[in-house]
Amino acid sequence: MTRSSRPTGEAAKLKRGFGWLGALGVLLVVGGLVGLLYTAFATLTTMLLFGWLLLIGGVVGLGHAVQARGSNFFWLGVVVAALNIAAGVVVIRRPEAAAEALAMFAALLFLTGGLFRLVGSLVVRGPQMGWTLLQGAFDLFLGILVLSAWPSSRYVIGTLFSLALLFDGLGLIATGYGGRRVVSMVSEQMVTDSDGRGGPDGGGVKPVQPE
Repeated sequence: MTRSSRPTGEAAKLKRGFGWLGALGVLLVVGGLVGLLYTAFATLTTMLLFGWLLLIGGVVGLGHAVQARGSNFFWLGVVVAALNIAAGVVVIRRPEAAAEALAMFAALLFLTGGLFRLVGSLVVRGPQMGWTLLQGAFDLFLGILVLSAWPSSRYVIGTLFSLALLFDGLGLIATGYGGRRVVSMVSEQMVTDSDGRGGPDGGGVKPVQPE
């Protein structure tokens, strides 16, 4: 009697978990594609989400500081929580201005990162020199591109966020698909090994009956 190669028990739960992971990846890919089509909306949504995260984090941090008011870190926790709350309120009330500021910050990060990569690759001259030079040049190009279009470059925040969603979603899809395949292969191998040792009907090599 041939046994089913479908995973059961913990293997089935693991396979189902990888399936949910792949489904989440599909949702992220769809969100990334929609964000790339509607960059302004993605930028506004990103800034509002960022503002609410700052606000909620500040409130939670303030609650933790109040609970630890007898410790030496009470005032530090209060100051950090107040700054997070203030920043969250500003970002929520002025998401466009916050996006412009973050675009400027991203451009400076691209420029400084590109310069460090270029100078470092020329000084070290390692085996990956060509790749590092290419990365540095690309970072410089992105920084100059964002600065040349600023402040309309505020849309870069939505573009970067959408690209992050897209690549994260593709990674989750690959992980979920690969995980399901591995679980199926392991389950099939376990069933094959079990059949080779003999089933519950006493399969395997039967003793020779004397005549």
